[in-house]
Amino acid sequence: MRDFRFGLIVLALMASGPVLAGDTKVKVGERVDRRGDELVVCGQLFHTTAPVKLWTDPGGYDAYRLDHRFGVVEEPTRGQDEQPPKPLRRFAQRRVELTPEQREKVRGGGWDLPLLQDKVDQFVIHFDVCGSSQKCFEVLHDQRGLSVQFMLDVDGTIYQTLDLKEGAWHATKANGRSVGIEIANVGTFKPGQQNQGLAGKWYSKGTDGKTVLTLPDPKLVPTLAAGQVLRPIRDEPITGVIQGEEYAQYDLTPQQYESLTRLTATLCKIFPKIHCDYPKDDQGHLITKALPNDAYSRYNGILGHYHVQTNKNDPGPAFQWDRLITGTKKLMAE
Repeated sequence: MRDFRFGLIVLALMASGPVLAGDTKVKVGERVDRRGDELVVCGQLFHTTAPVKLWTDPGGYDAYRLDHRFGVVEEPTRGQDEQPPKPLRRFAQRRVELTPEQREKVRGGGWDLPLLQDKVDQFVIHFDVCGSSQKCFEVLHDQRGLSVQFMLDVDGTIYQTLDLKEGAWHATKANGRSVGIEIANVGTFKPGQQNQGLAGKWYSKGTDGKTVLTLPDPKLVPTLAAGQVLRPIRDEPITGVIQGEEYAQYDLTPQQYESLTRLTATLCKIFPKIHCDYPKDDQGHLITKALPNDAYSRYNGILGHYHVQTNKNDPGPAFQWDRLITGTKKLMAE
């Protein structure tokens, strides 16, 4: 890990050109700061123009860590001859088809960008059912032993937990070929039950009659500006049918759509095989159920968790696919 962080510093220095002996622009031991919008792919930095916290940043979430991120740290008691418990790793080498030469190359020196670009062709979108990225990481990492490359908080802050060369555990058969993101949102509920469960605790009407997102604890979103008011981009819950069943859901915040659009455009630029569109039927309408195995195996692009697994309904009926795709294509064209 220390070598990897040193590599990030070197890459940042190289961003403005090669570092040569005698170069008066660069001094030995000079500190290099990130701008704060970069994500990491194969150790290389790419701008997103959205706020990004890396796992190496203060306040970031590090999926490389082997211990729990939250809770009381206790040194286990054991006998003199008893071995300590084996640390739990929550990600793995991407399981994709490789030639023997490619496999040995990855094993010996890691992924290079061209090889990763040839294998990654999906971007899977989830909601986290936790409401905040902090709680999401606690549940995924500490409680379930899972991982995801990105988390998107309610204020638009993006957290990257792993280099995208790693295979995170977020969507079963999609893990090897995909990048995943968990969007902070309490998830779905039965129509008419918005005043119950997590939705009833997190959403309420303000004095102006508009819906306000109220955090049970402001510390859940440490990047939230003092006095900042968060609202879903649409006031009322949105209903829709997913996997043949009707659900309701509050929409994302405007900040989340803005950051997600910029991240999606960045990923589509970095990984040309991620087609900038969502799964559609023969009439051009959004498919709202899991893709058949043959259709899934051929699909390369942006998709929801419910397109991968029959037992999932995220990112939910409120998610605005056309808003994301239209905004992403506009950014890519610019």
